[in-house]
Amino acid sequence: MKTIKFLSMFALAGLLFTGCSDDDENPDPINEEEVITTMTVTLVPAGGGTNITLQTRDLDGDGPNPPEVTVSGDLAANTTYGGAIVLLNETETPPENITEEVEEEDDEHQFFFVVGGGLDATIEYGNFDGDGNPLGTQFTLTTGDASSGSLAITLRHEPKKPNDGTLADAGGETDITQTFSLNILDIAP
Repeated sequence: MKTIKFLSMFALAGLLFTGCSDDDENPDPINEEEVITTMTVTLVPAGGGTNITLQTRDLDGDGPNPPEVTVSGDLAANTTYGGAIVLLNETETPPENITEEVEEEDDEHQFFFVVGGGLDATIEYGNFDGDGNPLGTQFTLTTGDASSGSLAITLRHEPKKPNDGTLADAGGETDITQTFSLNILDIAP
């Protein structure tokens, strides 16, 4: 009888020790979400002219202050602009360039561009992930006739790829988004 009790206690102790063991000796690394305080979009007119800079800067993140949004000037009608996006985390010194991480993890990111409010402009992606799906840190913006409206730029983390080019179809989580008010004028670039 003592042997049965001893064996039962031994088996119970073995279950307790194996039940508490860590079976996953190689857990997946945690990929912390990027902190993005600043998005700078530089538009360079083909053939020369004045560069246009769009920027949103939110140094207090989810704090009480809204982001500072600036547009350096008006776009020229019937002009093609080469676009480049730079993302920074300015809570660090020196600021961390998040664009590099987004480009390294290109299969997990995509920028989306939404032209609205009557702005006569189109966007074409300029760079792609390893599977040929759009990334968008590089793009081309082509203006049409004089007009006013908006350009919304959104970076999604882990969107469905391929997608139909809309935020609704892409899903994923928004890393940063900003809508810029733009004017297209009949001026030389």
